[in-house]
Amino acid sequence: MKPLLEVRDVSLSYHTLQGETAALSHISFTLMPGEFLAIVGPSGCGKSTLLNSICALFEIEEGSILMDGSPIGTQSNSSRIGYMLQKDHLLEWRSVYKNVLLGLEIRKEVTPEKKALVDEMLATYGLDKFKNARPSQLSGGMRQRAALIRTLALKPDLLLLDEPFSALDYQTRLNVSDDIGKILKKEHKPAILVTHDISEAISMADRVIILSKRPAAIVRIVPIDLGIKERTPLASRNAPEFKSYFNLIWKELNKNA
Repeated sequence: MKPLLEVRDVSLSYHTLQGETAALSHISFTLMPGEFLAIVGPSGCGKSTLLNSICALFEIEEGSILMDGSPIGTQSNSSRIGYMLQKDHLLEWRSVYKNVLLGLEIRKEVTPEKKALVDEMLATYGLDKFKNARPSQLSGGMRQRAALIRTLALKPDLLLLDEPFSALDYQTRLNVSDDIGKILKKEHKPAILVTHDISEAISMADRVIILSKRPAAIVRIVPIDLGIKERTPLASRNAPEFKSYFNLIWKELNKNA
């Protein structure tokens, strides 16, 4: 099986009037179809910069990023990546339904088939009764589900998640990460999650990439095998192997802090 995404020896620096700041240093990894990767590292090390590079918001200086063998940013793959940010960015003057359709409207892809898909996802993920509500009427978890449906409505082949649960309280965060983990598994969507939460990374990912402090370099890639049949984020936290993975990643992060 060929990788969906290949990041090959990628380096990037920020350039300002004050000088040059190295952000990424020779990053290399692959993402297989259906795989979920998590990226952890010290605060400010370049995790979000890496995601922005993968979706071609930043231009890399060295190396290459390929999707199905084609360079990222080409017309053939530029619309194949969905990006879910830290904030849901729901527009208060639009209903939940209109918010979910926003991406399709921008692309001029609001077809009966796409609207039927949106209706199905709203019903499946418990938001159909809130179609006409305003975002301020939703809980934090419901807002994140709406933001995810908005992204999935575009049928991306790859989903990038930049700390999408960080603004939620701990209990809501656990429930929403479990919800979204199940949704991505059901939709068979490969994803890359950036998080500062080690437990979240272990509970959701097939592999965890550990980055060093800036300029970010890969310290270690840890495959996660929790030995449970029905793996969900919440169930993963109760697996006997969970603590060992946590301690391993914690030590690597502190070793390179």
